Amino acid sequence: MTNAALKIRNRLTGARLANGLMLATVLFGLAACGSDADDLDQYINEVKSRPGGRIEPLPEITPYEVFTYVADAQGVRSPFVPDTPQVTTSGAGGGVGPDPERSREFLEGFPLDTLRMVGTLYIGETMYGLVQTSDGLIHRVVPGNYLGQNDGRINDIDESEIEIVEIISDGIGGYIERDAAISLSD
Repeated sequence: MTNAALKIRNRLTGARLANGLMLATVLFGLAACGSDADDLDQYINEVKSRPGGRIEPLPEITPYEVFTYVADAQGVRSPFVPDTPQVTTSGAGGGVGPDPERSREFLEGFPLDTLRMVGTLYIGETMYGLVQTSDGLIHRVVPGNYLGQNDGRINDIDESEIEIVEIISDGIGGYIERDAAISLSD
């Protein structure tokens, strides 16, 4: 026999051996499963022979009572109307409120917590505060300028902080003033 013929014969013999081992494994697995099926059938028959239990009845469902809310229905306050009358502190009454006619300043486009005081500057008799925005630019401000997104007006500037009064919504249709400050950064 030639060398090539011997290689082919060895490969065929190895393939037959592998197929035989695989067949033996499958037959052994099927034989093992056959005995488990008898145990399973025995368990099913045992469970079926047990007496059945009593199932508890479902709880009785009470029907939902429909209630129509009408002003002063049976002396009950409507849940959709506030307990106390609302007082609006803005608008025609002359109270606190943002001025819709005022033109916006550049620093009002930034949230107050993103602005940093980086120093002060005297030019003549006027003290300017130096405020840095989140984009790194530094701006000069004086009392009366506005900054922050809540109509924050600068009241006072000293060497360590800029004092601001913001106008914020009180949550019930009006506005209140809130003190805020930007301190000098280290």
